[in-house]
Amino acid sequence: MKLTTRGGVEIDYEWDGPQEGPVILLVMGLAQQLIFWPEDFVAALNDAGYRTLRFDNRDVGHSQKFSGKTAPNPLVQLAARLAGIRGLAPYSLEDMAKDTIGLLDGLKIDRADIVGISMGGMIGQVLAATYPDRVKNLALIMTSTNNPKLPRAKAEIARALTAPPMKSPTKEQALERAMYLWSLIGTKNSGASEEELRARLAASYERSHYPAGARRQLAAIIETGDLRKKFTRKITAPTLVMHGSEDPLAPPAGGVDVFRNIKDARLEIIEGMGHDIPKKFRARIAEKTIQHFQGGPSA
Repeated sequence: MKLTTRGGVEIDYEWDGPQEGPVILLVMGLAQQLIFWPEDFVAALNDAGYRTLRFDNRDVGHSQKFSGKTAPNPLVQLAARLAGIRGLAPYSLEDMAKDTIGLLDGLKIDRADIVGISMGGMIGQVLAATYPDRVKNLALIMTSTNNPKLPRAKAEIARALTAPPMKSPTKEQALERAMYLWSLIGTKNSGASEEELRARLAASYERSHYPAGARRQLAAIIETGDLRKKFTRKITAPTLVMHGSEDPLAPPAGGVDVFRNIKDARLEIIEGMGHDIPKKFRARIAEKTIQHFQGGPSA
């Protein structure tokens, strides 16, 4: 289904779960589409009585593409940010948060529980700080404050993320590149086979392959910069932070920094988890999320 926000951005979305259930808004991370939320994770939320709202962020999937705008070279943009120069990106995480609020407005949802993963967790922080009356509870998974003093991703991962998109790749080439990246950042011994991961990535490719959008989303993260002063510290919604102990893309210090900058937040470090929601931890993550949203203990 599609909806055009008041800001004029077309957003593709999908409902699951009981119609009368309280709404959980699922905010996805960099470059990933709404279908990349694991179905068993979503089903666990639905089985607990929640109605889940998944959507494609701008520039991915079936949502609006900003094809008339070019993302800067991420290394150049990072250097510019260190020099205090901003405005190189086509848009920011604040714009993406406005899209999300626009979706809620269009669907006439006054308040929702929010689950944000990775970049989606950054958008969740912007949402909760900027629109506090719209956020009931917040669950942030494998995300960060964008604090420049935090440990960075390993060099091999940084190179893979900032590499220019391939020109007219075949499906197999695109899948090999995606498999390589997930081999770097995903949970080891995740409980799923390589074939299962490839099938999920292939489904994403078939639905929409648009690396230029991922480049612009990365630029939005860099453009927005450190979230702590402007957003994270202003969050008043009850917040649960979950982070993998073995996350090589957003090291656990990022999750700890989120936790330390939100009053009364809770922190759950998941031993052995990388930068994904792996099969062997999905039930646990869903359970912790549900407990938190229901006001019970999450630790």
